[in-house]
Amino acid sequence: MTVGFIGLGKMGGPMAANVAAAVPGLVCFDLAGTQTRMPTGAVAAQSIADLARRCTTVLISVPDGSATLAVGDAIVAAEDCVVDTLIDLSTIGPTAATQAAALLESVGVIYCDGPVSGGAAGARAATISLMFSGPADVLEAHRSLLESFTGNVFHVGEHAGQGQAMKLANNFLSATALAATSEAVAFGVANGLDMATMIDVLNVSTGRNSATTDKFPNRILTGSYDAGFSTAHMTKDVGLFVDGASAASTAHTVAAAVTDTWRGCYESMPGSDFTEIWKYVSTRSR
Repeated sequence: MTVGFIGLGKMGGPMAANVAAAVPGLVCFDLAGTQTRMPTGAVAAQSIADLARRCTTVLISVPDGSATLAVGDAIVAAEDCVVDTLIDLSTIGPTAATQAAALLESVGVIYCDGPVSGGAAGARAATISLMFSGPADVLEAHRSLLESFTGNVFHVGEHAGQGQAMKLANNFLSATALAATSEAVAFGVANGLDMATMIDVLNVSTGRNSATTDKFPNRILTGSYDAGFSTAHMTKDVGLFVDGASAASTAHTVAAAVTDTWRGCYESMPGSDFTEIWKYVSTRSR
């Protein structure tokens, strides 16, 4: 197995660094500039086609479904391509994953989606969770590779898109917890409660959630707003959840309301960290 990594951004960069520490000769490519983003110990490809001629397994971490499909197109078009497996670590939704699988199947490449959760800090610490969807034998053949940059690998399904469905369900719940907790805390502050005291009470009560245990005490109360995941990406993910729920004819009334809140936050603060939704919600409450 020779391994390539495409996409060296906020998540891809630290994941690739952990892979490079475990896999000698990791080949990397990033459209925004490979040399400046490449981890120590890796080697640069000149293009996706160049990487495809050198690597049998390709990991990708790209912004959205159109970027995944662009990578797929480049691999399909590459001469002397040796890629046999592509594992997509991005969050792109079930529809795009299914399209990518069909595209790559046409040239004999197995597409597996393996979106991750845990943020940039988890990517750096190799503690992120990976939701793998694809054949069991492909997972086992690549388990040691995946475990070089993750803390938990879950086999959630055999078919492309099932990993995406799991990731979108997770991010919808995370987005809902943070938006709802922001509204709850804004209500308490408006009634004279201390924010830190509220968080302490919530964390030993039934309102406890990922926002009260992590985002508020570590990112919002400290004023750092540095979770490393953008409002833009969270807005994209909850929108994909609504699209997926609509396509599957499952309830999404709450999701639609949550998505409206995130879209409003993104329009108000387009370059923000997603924990800055507190600023948006608390300002709207006044």
